[in-house]
Amino acid sequence: MLHPCPRGKVKWDDGGVITIGQLAGYVGVSTKTIRVYHDKGLLPEPARDASGYRRYGAKDAIDLIKIRTLAEAGVPLARIRELRVATDEDYQQALREIDDDLTARIRNMRAVQKRLRRLAAGQPAALPKDVGAHLEHLTDWGFSRRWVELQRDLWILVFATHPDRAIDLFHDQAQSLSDPALRQLFLDYDHAHGLVPDDPRIDDLARRIVEATRERYGSDEPPELDVASEIPALIQGTVNASSPAWQRLDTLIRAHLKM
Repeated sequence: MLHPCPRGKVKWDDGGVITIGQLAGYVGVSTKTIRVYHDKGLLPEPARDASGYRRYGAKDAIDLIKIRTLAEAGVPLARIRELRVATDEDYQQALREIDDDLTARIRNMRAVQKRLRRLAAGQPAALPKDVGAHLEHLTDWGFSRRWVELQRDLWILVFATHPDRAIDLFHDQAQSLSDPALRQLFLDYDHAHGLVPDDPRIDDLARRIVEATRERYGSDEPPELDVASEIPALIQGTVNASSPAWQRLDTLIRAHLKM
């Protein structure tokens, strides 16, 4: 019986009508990839013809397409090998799980793409609207441009790394700044940037900040990120690196809070 090949040659049903190079071209992979799949046990190696060449049939092409699709979805080769011998029920369940994973990855990639386009357009990385409005108020309250830009960069870092905790931390700081007395402490912190580290005003400011912190939180711990997170140290290190006075202020505050 003759089997027609679409717009191609017809050949007796001998179980193999194309070479490895043709198979690779039809499916869109390299011959090296096919050989890897053979070595990994993903694609059975067909018999060779009289000339010693592998000959592939339609089933080989279909199997290869399935393997390629799974591999392109990010499924490890070891998992693909398991799926090749799985029951139909397990195979379908695995495909649903892979589909769900792809959906989540696509959603994340679209979010990244959106942020990249904002950066390409010269716009700052996305922050919640209330954070943006808060940053605009800082200038109106007398904070320096340096402080506003530093706050923006640090909130971008916090929201990017700890989105589940960032909003609580932001609300805590915004609430502090709504209090004129506490806002003045932040302003004094900002304006201390250019002081020499041993200026007595640094010691006085550290004392006032510690007193205000204890008065506001009492025996409770102030809101913070995960204990194991390295982001708070990274943030404080960035702040301290911009001013020797700020670095000494941080050292004094930590020392007083431990007493």
